[in-house]
Amino acid sequence: MNTSKGFTIIELLVVVAIIAVLTGIVLVNVTSYINKGKDAAIQGNLSSLTTNAAAYFDANGNFTSFCGDITATAPLAAADKANDGNSTPDQVTDCDATATTWIACGQLKVTSADYFCVDSSGTKKTVTGTCNEAGLTAATCP
Repeated sequence: MNTSKGFTIIELLVVVAIIAVLTGIVLVNVTSYINKGKDAAIQGNLSSLTTNAAAYFDANGNFTSFCGDITATAPLAAADKANDGNSTPDQVTDCDATATTWIACGQLKVTSADYFCVDSSGTKKTVTGTCNEAGLTAATCP
């Protein structure tokens, strides 16, 4: 009688299929958690603009060039990097400033149509569409 020990090819294929299904389930959940973490980083970077803007205003007396100053470009670049993982700015963030107000928005990852916006009044909220698409400008900050 032949009493060879081992697994048949069918048994091995079933195990590989089960592992593949479990891996797929885990990857979907991990990806959503990674995107939620990136959204939190974007929101944190943009929220730091309120402090930076106060320091900028104290030094300059207005917000006219705020969006081009390092106090704004550094958090905007960090929010951009959190969004796509590279350091090349690709316009996922918007910043608009007048002499007395400013607003900045960054694209979120979980729902790519949503943007997180902060402004000179301290408002922090999620809007659908970019600042411009939502009709938000420094002149019309809430």
